[in-house]
Amino acid sequence: MNAPTRRGGTASPRETINLRASAEQKALIDRAAARLGKTRTEFMLDAAREAAENAMLDQRLFLVDEPDYDRFVARLDAPVEPTDALRKLLSTSAPWER
Repeated sequence: MNAPTRRGGTASPRETINLRASAEQKALIDRAAARLGKTRTEFMLDAAREAAENAMLDQRLFLVDEPDYDRFVARLDAPVEPTDALRKLLSTSAPWER
């Protein structure tokens, strides 16, 4: 059984990532991490994860096979089920219209 983590999930196996940095880069990272109350590792992993997520979100070309594409298009073309939240959203004026 995996050990619990601070955020309430379960701990996954850890792997080592080695980096080389100049003394200036390391000092800057350490100062920024301290300012946020994080360890160097927490700060660097958070920054790297955010950069990785942004790189993935910036992807503009998605290659899929025909059945996956057909399912994707069918979902786009399917009518939206109206909900109270959707009705409220659509009846609310945009901030620039107020």
